[in-house]
Amino acid sequence: MTRPGFSFSTSFKVRYAEIDGQRVVFNSRYLEYADVAVSEFWEWTAIGEALKDAWLDMEFHVRRATVDYLKPLMLGDTVEASVRIERIGNSSLTKRFELANQDGDLCAVIDMVSVNVHLPTGRPVPIATDVRQFLEALMVAQPDRVA
Repeated sequence: MTRPGFSFSTSFKVRYAEIDGQRVVFNSRYLEYADVAVSEFWEWTAIGEALKDAWLDMEFHVRRATVDYLKPLMLGDTVEASVRIERIGNSSLTKRFELANQDGDLCAVIDMVSVNVHLPTGRPVPIATDVRQFLEALMVAQPDRVA
């Protein structure tokens, strides 16, 4: 179930390889969960089909990520990872991830800033107008955010 304030979520089970001796998910895995969620988010948006050429030459590379650990995820939990775009800058994008367990308990909040990189040169560049318009439309389509 998608969390309030989000249009997209995906779910997956915590695997044995992701836990420590106390059956708690390793801290580093939360960022891996965000990576899985954002990959599925981009697929869900269909941006690759809509903006073939522009999307193929660019990619968002993580610049900064903060994780607020609220409650541990445990072996056997089903993780519900919700994703939304928070802010679009000149050459950056801020995304918010909320990771909840199967009971709906919020376990972690991740805020991630990514920089738009031109893949052929490997250099940061401003977000192209057509990509920006697509992303802005996604933000408008998001349900009202819950404070």
